[in-house]
Amino acid sequence: MKVTFFGATKTVTGSNFLVEGAGKKFLVDCGLYQGSTKEEMKNGEPFPYDVNEIDFMLLTHAHIDHSGRIPKLYKDGYRNKILATYATCDLCAIMLPDSGHIQETETEWKNRKRIRRGDELLTPIYDAETALKSLELFKGFAYDKIIEIDDDIHIRFNDAGHMLGSSIIEVWIREDGVNKKIVFTGDLGNNDIPLLSEPTMIEDADFLVMESTYGNRFHLESENKAEKFIQIVTDTIKQGGTVVIPSFAVGRTQEILYELNKIKESDKDSPDFDERFKILMNTPVYVDSPLAISATEVFRENMELFDEETQELIRRGDNPLEFPGLEFTQTVEESKDLNESNESCIIISASGMCEVGRIKHHLKHNLWDPKNTILFVGYQAIGTLGRKIVDGAKSVKLFGEEVAVNARIEYIEGYSGHADQQGLLNFVYSFIKKPEHIFLVHGEEEGQKILKNKIVESTNLPVTIPDYGETYELTTNVKLSDVYKQDKAKQYAKLEVIDRIETLKEEISDMESIVKEDILSNIANDIEVERLNERIKQLERQILEIIMNN
Repeated sequence: MKVTFFGATKTVTGSNFLVEGAGKKFLVDCGLYQGSTKEEMKNGEPFPYDVNEIDFMLLTHAHIDHSGRIPKLYKDGYRNKILATYATCDLCAIMLPDSGHIQETETEWKNRKRIRRGDELLTPIYDAETALKSLELFKGFAYDKIIEIDDDIHIRFNDAGHMLGSSIIEVWIREDGVNKKIVFTGDLGNNDIPLLSEPTMIEDADFLVMESTYGNRFHLESENKAEKFIQIVTDTIKQGGTVVIPSFAVGRTQEILYELNKIKESDKDSPDFDERFKILMNTPVYVDSPLAISATEVFRENMELFDEETQELIRRGDNPLEFPGLEFTQTVEESKDLNESNESCIIISASGMCEVGRIKHHLKHNLWDPKNTILFVGYQAIGTLGRKIVDGAKSVKLFGEEVAVNARIEYIEGYSGHADQQGLLNFVYSFIKKPEHIFLVHGEEEGQKILKNKIVESTNLPVTIPDYGETYELTTNVKLSDVYKQDKAKQYAKLEVIDRIETLKEEISDMESIVKEDILSNIANDIEVERLNERIKQLERQILEIIMNN
């Protein structure tokens, strides 16, 4: 048995693993890369394996960084089954066509410029129609059921507690009369995510492929996140502002609605809480994302998967995803009306990392105003607009316009759908029969190294952080057996161009700050100003020349 890592290696997106064993080849996840231009370039590249040789695919959950290249897989000729939980199938039925629509829209926007320049037109990675066709391959299963692929391969989906339908997948493979078990965590949830049950603890494994998103972080705010949430919201509303919550359409949005429902039904008794409660009760809440609206319907249809506390609410007749003042905005016109209104409100809008969708319009209209608050409740990948704002950017570019970041920026990490370092360690500790080897994926390299050291120090288990394209033979002594060979020179040249452009952007930003602080503050003399002015003109001419010739 061997596994090759073709995604989520030292990064948090693009999950894609190839497993070979018992005469079969199968994939675990096939997700989109998200974040920097350099990462997203990988989405359009050919798959590093022959899709016609893949016997089946296992999908841990519906998030696009795990499922988003399935339509491309279909487009390239894959026609075998995709196995997932029932809820994951339901969510993919709305998320993948939406992703296809985004691919079409972004390509159309790029092609407008290419037409004017006379350049060859681009084609989308896949379109909405292809995404719809790929859904024919999905086959749903319940949690906790042993599924026989053939006599030598069996699998089981276990609740990962990350989002509706998310799963930890156990895979048993028998080769030469010997049984081995490999476990893929997908994304592991927190123990206190609203609506969802805690992640299933697995008793035994020979090999473990585990996510490591928060390998170096602790969710310190988990216990008081509701109090912090209501404080941020009511402080903003009291000063006449709007709270904009960039939220992942599937998962975080429904959890925030649940949290608001709980707060609005709270029986806390204190003058301060009473005041804040009254403010919140009179504040309209808008979910402005067609995808989030559809996903909320899927949640309502799968309430049997909710945790016991939520089930009890439902038995009492309380729908945890509904409350007074909640409105769903479907149309573009309704979305625009939110930004033209002067009323204070809460706007929950996708995407969670602020890369696409209506959230960018809400940021354009709200980021510049110090009365408003942008409240982040989910992980922000490196290179995304959301990460730049969280990291303290003074301004960001939205639809070609520079927008000042004057709004209050808050991040409640306790709402993250990922287990923190302690949660990841506890998952490892929970094995009665510990894995012989652990592979860390779906994390930034710095955090992965810290988590690796923690695991090794506390358990003495061998841990590997794989690079892209590395193949490991899963025997008693796990060993690196092969590395996928790309066209390194061509690939490096492309990535180097992107890196240099990103560096140039940062250097120009730094130069702007220096000029404002020193030159325009009359520290420099006239000769220095003239010399700098001439050098900037030269730079402008060089940049213009590059634009005109490409």
